[in-house]
Amino acid sequence: MATSAVMTAVEQQQWLETVSAKVQPAITHTFAAGGPLGRQLKNFLHGTWLGHPLHPVVTDIPLGAWTTALVLDGLEGATGRTEFGRSAKTAIKVGLIGAVGAALTGVTDWQYTEQRARRLGLMHGLLNTVAAALYTTSLVQRHRQHRSAGRWWACLGFVVASGAAYLGGDLVYGERIGVDHAAREPGPGTFTPVLAAHELAEGQMRQVEVEGTPILLARHQGHLYALGGTCSHFGGPLVEGTLAEGMVCCPWHGSCFALADGRVVDGPATYPQPRFETRIQHGQIEIRAHRDRT
Repeated sequence: MATSAVMTAVEQQQWLETVSAKVQPAITHTFAAGGPLGRQLKNFLHGTWLGHPLHPVVTDIPLGAWTTALVLDGLEGATGRTEFGRSAKTAIKVGLIGAVGAALTGVTDWQYTEQRARRLGLMHGLLNTVAAALYTTSLVQRHRQHRSAGRWWACLGFVVASGAAYLGGDLVYGERIGVDHAAREPGPGTFTPVLAAHELAEGQMRQVEVEGTPILLARHQGHLYALGGTCSHFGGPLVEGTLAEGMVCCPWHGSCFALADGRVVDGPATYPQPRFETRIQHGQIEIRAHRDRT
């Protein structure tokens, strides 16, 4: 009940929406101003090359390091052995370095969120910033030989970082940020007619449904392609996107997928699109599950 009240309070903070509306376009503009290099950097930070978002991978570094520091500080307090404190200081430094990477990847993903997700995401980032500041203060106190104060500042930082992690969990499991939104049903095991061939001209796209799953059909440069119709990034309708250079690009956030195999060509998507085998038989376009999915 207490956590629900806290979440509701965060969601109702209108200033988070106001700040988000100003910050998000600035982030997008910054990447766009970098041209091709900016796009490559954006894709790297999203984790397009990794096959799933990079942010949750990087967040393990500060959380793991700061948890280690908490344990080491406890051991120093219990035993009086200063070597535990020195090791805790090293762990805090590692955590702060990792926090930079977590911030960069997190902001890159956050720029495409909306409404409740972006409010929670902004608060998640702000809490992590406060946690990093508290751990920095802890390091300063330790360098001044104020070990006890350093431990308390680190303990406070851990509490704040834990709160931020809770919000991060809600973003993933509640708002489904960073998860695969594409329908992953394997499709028919045998070739199934889905559309008359004359209804799909060169350079056109059509969406059909097979067993309740949206499928994108595209005819491009004389070839026929079939991909999952729902963008893996945020579930955008690919049929409303653009078709060019062997790719289909989502109308919502610009993720581009190769028609030939569904791989991500340009983020923010990190998961590939499901693909299907196609053929024309008796004037009908037929599809079936691709052999690597059966």
